[in-house]
Amino acid sequence: MAWWKKLIPWGRNRKAFTQPDFWNIDAAPFFMGSTADKERIETDFEGYVEGAFKRNGPIFSCVMARQMVFSEARFQFRQFRNGRPGDLFGSGELSLLERPWASGTTGELLARMEQDASLAGNSYWTKVDDQGGYGNAASGPGLRLARLRPDWVSMLIGSHSGDLYAADARIIGFLYEPRQFGVMSSGGPMATGGAVLLMPDEVAHYSPIPDPSARFRGMSWITPVLREIEADTAATVHKKTFFEHAAVPNMVVRFDKDVQKEQFDSFVRAFKAGHQGAFNAYKTLFLQGGADVTPLTHDFRQLDFTSTVGKGEARIASAAGVPPSWVGFSEGLQGSALNASNFTASRRRFADGTMRPLWRVAASCLENLVMVPSGASLWYDDRDIAFLREDSKDRAEILRVQANTIDALIKAGFEPDAAVQAILAEDVSQLVGQHTGLVSVQMQPPASLEPAEPIPAPLELEQSGTPEGQDDGA
Repeated sequence: MAWWKKLIPWGRNRKAFTQPDFWNIDAAPFFMGSTADKERIETDFEGYVEGAFKRNGPIFSCVMARQMVFSEARFQFRQFRNGRPGDLFGSGELSLLERPWASGTTGELLARMEQDASLAGNSYWTKVDDQGGYGNAASGPGLRLARLRPDWVSMLIGSHSGDLYAADARIIGFLYEPRQFGVMSSGGPMATGGAVLLMPDEVAHYSPIPDPSARFRGMSWITPVLREIEADTAATVHKKTFFEHAAVPNMVVRFDKDVQKEQFDSFVRAFKAGHQGAFNAYKTLFLQGGADVTPLTHDFRQLDFTSTVGKGEARIASAAGVPPSWVGFSEGLQGSALNASNFTASRRRFADGTMRPLWRVAASCLENLVMVPSGASLWYDDRDIAFLREDSKDRAEILRVQANTIDALIKAGFEPDAAVQAILAEDVSQLVGQHTGLVSVQMQPPASLEPAEPIPAPLELEQSGTPEGQDDGA
């Protein structure tokens, strides 16, 4: 049994998992519960929670870094005009996501979604009422969201052709089978023996990383770095044991040439039983019979311990899509990584390359649980997220460029409102038919050098004896 399972208080009615121990990497620690007509998560969810999330510092740090930023987003509806995204707006339909359960918030909903996605690769949610009803059958003020533990959910697959691997195979239902509780109340559809069958439109299935070996389920980002987790845990045990046993190094033992083979074999067995392995390392060694010892083990500096552990942490952070500098890993806290421009670039990579794709997928799957207005879609609103405030300077620069462009379009004779809408939608086709017909003076044709009509000559004064300017009566 894996070491972490010894720490779990197994209940009387609790069923133990049958797959190999979590840390036995070569035994492929996958939950092989999928068949042609259903798919389940491939991992031991309990093992990932107890063996990785709760007992491995780098894994906990990466999951929390993702969760803290991911949970800051809000949900709004986004309009579409001519196939282009428009303004964000809210309505009463969003109240289910704003208050998903009593005293719950959108941030708590997103935090649980991220935990399930990281540890199981999938997160399942449905609507229930306070009376225990499932799905869309219940409506009204008592409606709330409920999390379906991912390792208790099976995706049922069907096909019109009868071939479950055909191109028309699809999910026809979600079977929720709690293994720890008694028979549930019969408030939902087909609730028999503790199992509840939910239709596809009654479940929000969040799986940001598709499993390439499956049809519909997702994959945990922890799965590719299981060996790194194992190595990091062993390094932590090694370090702890080193200090617990007064940092005494390992030894090589030499015997007198007259020692018999039986005596040698007996000593080796006793030595291995008492000193082999990380938990037995560095114990004080007592010898007799002319045995000689020579220290072999190097200290942490000679082993380059920090560099070894740091490389493993960096690979774990890479799998999580989190820059090492943002979780305090040693690889991200040295050299050019701390340069202001590089630090900012890492933040942008985390926001643009990890968080925004996750928000997009979350908004898409949660559309299943809310009534979306016609001509709109559910979208995330990241304008109030403190983590992204350093982008304000860039947004201000973009706004300045947009204002200059709008000014140029208005001076070119386009309608002001049409110019604003075209820039906001990034669609210049909206300017078609919106010209005033007026152009700037620079666009007027130049005046002709030859006048159209001759200019009349000035009238000549009649010649008289009266000097000009004198009264003839003088």
